[in-house]
Amino acid sequence: MIIMKFCKRSVPWFAMVGLLVSGLFMAGCLSRPSPGASARPVVAASSVPDMLEVFHVGDSVTVTFTDLPNIVPAFEVKVKEDGTVTLLLNQTFTFAGKTPGDLEKEIRIGYVPRYFKYMTVTVKRERQTLFYYVDGEVKMPARQTYIERTTVLKAIASAGGFTDFAKKKGVKLSRLDGRKMTINCVKAIDDASLDVEIYPGDKIYVPRKLW
Repeated sequence: MIIMKFCKRSVPWFAMVGLLVSGLFMAGCLSRPSPGASARPVVAASSVPDMLEVFHVGDSVTVTFTDLPNIVPAFEVKVKEDGTVTLLLNQTFTFAGKTPGDLEKEIRIGYVPRYFKYMTVTVKRERQTLFYYVDGEVKMPARQTYIERTTVLKAIASAGGFTDFAKKKGVKLSRLDGRKMTINCVKAIDDASLDVEIYPGDKIYVPRKLW
């Protein structure tokens, strides 16, 4: 009788323990990442400067220095073939691939406090006509004016389209920063993700196919 009474009184206690253990187990299951999830940490998207915002070789630029002890004339120069520009006190800075904002900070650091206590730098791009190039086995190979965002297929179409001898699966694309890639234009017709965007200064070359 005593044992029976103890068992009856113990049931709620064991039930509560069971529920608690079950709850902890379920919480662990729910919080456990799915297979492979731990191998893929969340990474913030990198901020890559837009190709239309950064400077390129040949760009005209005006750099103004203010808040100096003496008035310094603005530098109106072009980005040289090596991507650099020489400024005040014969200091050289790399402009190609950088935005005006990035350069304003970099140039100031180059002079303050080494040469000056205070300085404000303003970098301005002068308006100019932008181009890209289409050459090789197209009907009208030439330099094309960059007016708006475009792609490899559109650029080739603007050059009159492919000739009958064009190797459409091996179109070469060269960027100002030295990157090169091969575009399969046959696949790009059906898959827009393969139709690479074109930027000012890009060179498209359509090779001749071998028979």
